[in-house]
Amino acid sequence: MQFQEIGIALKLAGVIMLPLSLLAILALAVMMEKSVLYARYTRLPQEMLALVETYGFAWKDLELQLQSLPEAHHYRRFFTVIMENRQHPSWWVESRAADEAQVIEYRMGRRLWVLETIVTAAPLLGLLGTILGMMHSFQMIGGSGLVNPVGVTGGVAQALIATAVGLLIALVALFGFNFFSRMQAHTLDEMQRLGTRIIDHVRLDEQGAA
Repeated sequence: MQFQEIGIALKLAGVIMLPLSLLAILALAVMMEKSVLYARYTRLPQEMLALVETYGFAWKDLELQLQSLPEAHHYRRFFTVIMENRQHPSWWVESRAADEAQVIEYRMGRRLWVLETIVTAAPLLGLLGTILGMMHSFQMIGGSGLVNPVGVTGGVAQALIATAVGLLIALVALFGFNFFSRMQAHTLDEMQRLGTRIIDHVRLDEQGAA
C-alpha cells in the first residue's frame, strides 16, 4: 500500500520528475563508483603500514608488499614512484612523488563535480516543479471562483512533491559530496605522511652511502 501511495505521489509531481529522476540516478551512480574506488584502491594493509612505519625496512620487503596490491591501487602507484627513483637525490624523489600525488588527487576527485552540481540543480528543479504546479492550480480558478477543487489540490500536490523530492536528492548528494571529499583529503594526508617516511629512508640510505 505504501508503494502505491509513493507511486501516486510521484505521478502527481508531473513531468519535472523526469530530470529529477535523472539527477537521482547520477548521484547514486557517482557515489557507488566512489565507494568501490575507496574500497579497492585506497585501503592499505596493516602489514604494509607497519612496515613503512619502521623506517629501517628492507626495500625488497616493501616491493613484495606492493606486488600484492592491484596495479591501479593508489598507494602502490605512489610508493612505486618513490622506489623507482630512490637512487636519485632525495629532492628529486620528493618532486616525482609530488607529481604522482597530484595525478592521484585528480583521479580521486573525478566526477565529484557531478554531486556538487546536483546539490544546486535538484532544489532548483524542485522549485520549478512548484511553480508549474501552482500555475496549474491557478488555471483551475476562473473569474467566478473555484471551478475544479480536485484540479487545484492536484496542482498543489505537484508543487509540494516536486519540492520535497528535489530537496531530498540535494541532501543525499550533499552528504555524498562531503563524505567523499573528506575521504579524499584523509587519503592524501595519509599518503603524504607515509611518503615522508619512505623518503626519510631514502635520506638515510644517502647518508649511509656518503
